[in-house]
Amino acid sequence: MKRILLALLLLAARLAADEVHTEFTSPPNPADARPNSAAVPAVYAIDGRFDRIVVLRLKFGTDLLAGLAEGVKQEKIRNAVILAGIGSVRGYHFHAVSNREFPSQDMHVKNPAAPADIAGMNGYVIDGRIHAHLTLSDEHRAFGGHLEAGTEVFTFAIVTLGVLNDAVSFEHLDDKNYR
Repeated sequence: MKRILLALLLLAARLAADEVHTEFTSPPNPADARPNSAAVPAVYAIDGRFDRIVVLRLKFGTDLLAGLAEGVKQEKIRNAVILAGIGSVRGYHFHAVSNREFPSQDMHVKNPAAPADIAGMNGYVIDGRIHAHLTLSDEHRAFGGHLEAGTEVFTFAIVTLGVLNDAVSFEHLDDKNYR
């Protein structure tokens, strides 16, 4: 029993050692110092209806972000809501915000050798561009953030998109300077 526990601890330590954390600071932007504008509402609503639901399935070895972009292009999707995502990955790359003041900083977390389940995914397709966040899990923890290239599908990945009609505008939706 002690041997098994020791082997598991060594394996966990090796997997954690392969994980690389790299912090990036956004380039200086004059808008970072600008206060919020009274012309931009604190909250606004975008009204729309789903035209259709598209379910994308990605196979073993596919880069998750590139595969989503390919599916969006094939299906001619301009704006959509990522409703759900499941599956597993052979390795991952995501980033999460790591500070509270402008300019923003992101901590990129990458481990190309660590398997994990996709416990959930959400986000948006904004003018054909993927803005996805995912939650991953292994036997010890749940973790995740903004999906980056380098997250490789293991068994499969299934992502469900609620596609909005082209009259819906997502302009400024994820623009940090629209404040």
